[in-house]
Amino acid sequence: MIPTVLIPGLVCTAELFALQVGALWTRGPVTVATTLDGETMGDLAAAILADAPPRFALAGLSMGGYIALEIMRRAPDRVLRLALLDTSARPDTPEQTESRRAAIARTTAGEFEAVLGETAPRMLHPDHQTDATLIGAQVRMGLAVGAKAYVRQQSAIIAGSRFRRGSSSATRMQLRRRIGRKKWRPPSLGRGWRLSKAPAI
Repeated sequence: MIPTVLIPGLVCTAELFALQVGALWTRGPVTVATTLDGETMGDLAAAILADAPPRFALAGLSMGGYIALEIMRRAPDRVLRLALLDTSARPDTPEQTESRRAAIARTTAGEFEAVLGETAPRMLHPDHQTDATLIGAQVRMGLAVGAKAYVRQQSAIIAGSRFRRGSSSATRMQLRRRIGRKKWRPPSLGRGWRLSKAPAI
């Protein structure tokens, strides 16, 4: 059996993967990594690698995908399978960075709950942006993460180098070698990399 490590996204907790954990545990141990303490993407990746099994399947959502890419840069031989969910290989646009900085400023000014309430619908699929249950779950996870960790996460995203920007050709080749036989190429990721296949958990 292959152990699986799941990395949640911005202001998300292990609750994000509750259904996936239930489905994946029959294939091996499942761990939901914490993203609460690191100051940089490198810190977060290093902490996850320190706690992870010697070899494992890896999945990351959004910010968790950025961390997963950093893990692939550091230790590609340890990752047997890779799933990148709703993430990007490209750096933020200037507008995205400015939005993050504005959210940080409001949070440090004591408006964290308001920031969560405004951003939660935008983190959902357009068909579900008025779903009170899903919005409530997103806000609940955000409150559990807390304002200080939220600021650290946003700051790490702003400062962190993404996989495409910092990866060497050798690391890219290692990623290609980790790729399975099933084809999977999200458009947003494909514009950042020239990869024709990706691993499946």
